[in-house]
Amino acid sequence: MKDEVRQALDRQQTVDITTIGRRTGQPRRIETWRYTAAGRYWLTGSPGARDWYANLVAHPEFTLHLDGMDVPARARLVTDPEERARIFGAIVPGLTWADSLESWIAGSPLAEIEID
Repeated sequence: MKDEVRQALDRQQTVDITTIGRRTGQPRRIETWRYTAAGRYWLTGSPGARDWYANLVAHPEFTLHLDGMDVPARARLVTDPEERARIFGAIVPGLTWADSLESWIAGSPLAEIEID
């Protein structure tokens, strides 16, 4: 990963991503939050269904918008219960507004941001 991309990811917790709609095939840009855990970058949200996640399930390639850069990225969807527990165990305790860790493990989307 280029240093300028890593530095932008380190600075920006709120990021825009453009996914490809699972039904329409059209680009969909939204604002979401980026988290850091285990030295890697993640997209997640509070428990519940998310259109952006459903789009990544259908089309894992997306664009990450950082500091004026449009960065091609790929989502690695995390479904393994042990990995989900480990990653959410690093993210959720730092969120003062979050529901229980168990609810995040059971019901939150989780995708690693992969950039070449």
